[in-house]
Amino acid sequence: MLVAVLLASPAAAQDIPFSMQATDACLAEATDLAGRQACVGRSAEACMETPDGQTTVGMGFCLDREWQYWDEHLNVAYAVLMELEAGTEAELEGLGSAAASPAAALRDMQRAWIAWRDAACIYEASTWGGGSGAGPAAAECRLGITGTQALALEDRLRARSGP
Repeated sequence: MLVAVLLASPAAAQDIPFSMQATDACLAEATDLAGRQACVGRSAEACMETPDGQTTVGMGFCLDREWQYWDEHLNVAYAVLMELEAGTEAELEGLGSAAASPAAALRDMQRAWIAWRDAACIYEASTWGGGSGAGPAAAECRLGITGTQALALEDRLRARSGP
């Protein structure tokens, strides 16, 4: 019987309506980085307000769906920044500069950020004492931190690209 319940959970989660509309609308109105960061989680919140989104499985589904959006944005921004930093590094080397590698610094920063995010979210889950809220708490943590980092990297790209 437990197997049937576990197998039914993913199917039930797939039936939960999810849209990035709330986050996208918020981002369209935001005028600065802080305003954009306040948009992280809006679509997951809207999803969790639906009847099926209020279950533990539903919450996890809603939070994970928006996290996927932000993770994709983070990976795209990181890849573009890495290309820019590699180009900057080549220019610096051509000038005979002994400056630290901006590409290596970006890579090291991102690796450290991933370790910090994971540790912060493990801690967040641990504060639930093993209760059923630990999963959604960790997912919400991962969503928030990933969204904030994605926006910070996108903001860096905007600054590098100029007006």
